[in-house]
Amino acid sequence: MSFAVKQKSKNSKARRGELKVPHGVIQTPFFMPIATKAAVKTLSSADMEKLNAQILLSNTYHLYLRPGMDVIDTYKGLHNFMSWQKPILTDSGGYQVFSLSKMRKITEEGAEFASHIDGSRHMLTPELSMKVQQVLGSDIVMAFDECTPPDYTEDQLEESIARTTRWAKRCKEAFEHNIDTSNNPQAKLFGINQGATNEYRRIAHAEELVKIGFDGYAIGGLSVGEPFDKACKIVEALDRVLPEDKPRYFMGGAKPHEIVAYVKLGVDMMDCVIPTRNARHGLMYRFVHDDLNKEDFYETVHVTNEKFSKDEKPLLRSRGVIETGFDEELERYTLGYVRHLFTVDEMLAYRLVTLINVRFYLELMERIRNSIEFDRL
Repeated sequence: MSFAVKQKSKNSKARRGELKVPHGVIQTPFFMPIATKAAVKTLSSADMEKLNAQILLSNTYHLYLRPGMDVIDTYKGLHNFMSWQKPILTDSGGYQVFSLSKMRKITEEGAEFASHIDGSRHMLTPELSMKVQQVLGSDIVMAFDECTPPDYTEDQLEESIARTTRWAKRCKEAFEHNIDTSNNPQAKLFGINQGATNEYRRIAHAEELVKIGFDGYAIGGLSVGEPFDKACKIVEALDRVLPEDKPRYFMGGAKPHEIVAYVKLGVDMMDCVIPTRNARHGLMYRFVHDDLNKEDFYETVHVTNEKFSKDEKPLLRSRGVIETGFDEELERYTLGYVRHLFTVDEMLAYRLVTLINVRFYLELMERIRNSIEFDRL
């Protein structure tokens, strides 16, 4: 993998570039739709190709439990299993284990947890996380970390960060040791920065990660309840520490205007469940105007609202700056029809709005890249 910054904005820290990984070249900044269990909710890999998605994110924790590594290894990796030959990033499983707060125990060895499926006990260690991700054949492998919640005491925070640093070292050692048996030997490893909203500890931890040396650096633990303004301050502070020649990945939740803000602070990669999760609740995104520097550049439409029952306008009002293989289909159906589908609980409703929302996020990234190129961001 190689990362090259092609252009920097004159107005912010935003930068446009290319990230080369074994399964392709990705234009940055980019957004990763979430394929948690080897599929984006309601969409197929072929659908994601027609939407021109550059990369997908899958979940180590869920795939480890089901279908299990023996099944994935039979296919020589996740790419073949899900019939997706473009890049894949897998998380380490740390966040999912963290979310099982009453079902897990953190020790120096790793994280012991009870499966949400059948209650069986498992120990996820840095070494096992690396082994699982290398069986998955991910293009980008994430180091195993402990997500630090905002309510940790200073002592708890210090202990957690120190442990995550030790785990990061173990991850790199295991990753390099297993490289010859990996289903993707050219995969690269990213470290994950933690520290809640404590700027001093964030910077100190980033410096430790840089000493270990990774192919890219992620900013974790800022999507678990922290205020947006505090998250921005942390990202801004880390810009002074993280290497300019390595990609920067903001992990987790990001509304459209937040994505723009993080890009302006130097972030290259993002993921979020918002476009797919909100689609299943009848929330649809669409552009209002072209100025991404104003937070009101988009609107959220509640498709299930009664006022849309007789709306004859198409679901996709404008193709904007991209074209996908679904544009004619999304122009074919009306808002009133899709509202009806939600009312009678037809699965087609979830699929159509998911297509609209994923398309919106991918178009947002294209608009962002164009804005950087022409110094509008």
